[in-house]
Amino acid sequence: MIPVFDGHNDFLLRLLRDPDNRQTIWNPGECKGHLDLPRMRAGGFVGGFFAIYIPSPEAHDAPDFEAMMDAPPYDLPLPPLIGADLAQPVAMAMAGHLMWLERTGDLTICRSVADIREAIAAGRIAAIMHMEGAEAIGADLDALHVWHAAGLRSLGPVWSRPTVFGHGVPFRYPSGPDTGAGLTEAGKRLVRECNALRIMIDLSHLNEKGFDDVAAISDAPMVATHSNAHAITPSARNLTDRQLRVIRDSDGMVGLNYATVFLREDGRKSPFGGWDPILRHLDHLLGILGEDRVGLGSDFDGATMPDGIGDVTGQTRLLDALAAHGYGEALVRKIAHENWLALLQRTWGG
Repeated sequence: MIPVFDGHNDFLLRLLRDPDNRQTIWNPGECKGHLDLPRMRAGGFVGGFFAIYIPSPEAHDAPDFEAMMDAPPYDLPLPPLIGADLAQPVAMAMAGHLMWLERTGDLTICRSVADIREAIAAGRIAAIMHMEGAEAIGADLDALHVWHAAGLRSLGPVWSRPTVFGHGVPFRYPSGPDTGAGLTEAGKRLVRECNALRIMIDLSHLNEKGFDDVAAISDAPMVATHSNAHAITPSARNLTDRQLRVIRDSDGMVGLNYATVFLREDGRKSPFGGWDPILRHLDHLLGILGEDRVGLGSDFDGATMPDGIGDVTGQTRLLDALAAHGYGEALVRKIAHENWLALLQRTWGG
């Protein structure tokens, strides 16, 4: 079985919503959602980015939003900014759940590529502490250093709402990613400080002007952990060919998002059968980025999955589909895990 290192999951959000049952959710697992320890092992999932994410008071998985996203065109309003005072307790709770997972002995919070390789060799899940939206960090950036000391090694300045650092793209189809202003002055300081600390900057959810600001400021590879090709699915969340070329030229990387709404050409959220949408996105990403800069960024436990994947066990079927499509074993291994480890080596050093 080819190991899979994944660019994004929202498993910690599941634990946040049901903390009293976290042992059952993790192992032996309830077979709800997309992830738990037994299914990770069955699907060859050896590690990835575990997101700390602050839910909006008005959830985007409410029935009216679900219906809107299955009847394009749609333009969901951006939720309002959440202040650090409200975000920090939630973020701390999610970090606590990740640290509890480490205490089970089945997972390691990794701060280096050496840590990742050691965890995988020992049969533990190699987890990167990631923030999807920097609401829990104030403009003075003091909290960034606290989080770095706790193990934070990857950060997206925004989810799909504004922060004190920049602006996220809305859930909008059809739309380009040029949906608002760029990074604030605090956002530019955040990028520079992340560079100094070697915290990877995640561009998924960031609007186009913010993307360009990161490109102008950052000395690190440009990375979108869970985004797809705008040329195939014209969602505001997907990356234009110009953005892909910027990522390529920085020796960065994109992780393919399995979310149906970012894969289907018609922008709908409903599941689909077959592999064609996934393969079309991968072919397009590989055509621009090259074989060394494409990986997987599932969005497990945060999105609707295609029928062929379903949950983490479906990744074996996905890799089989890539092989049947004509990708050789060397390329499948790069997409499955090798490219992520090489990207993190370029970003973190050491």
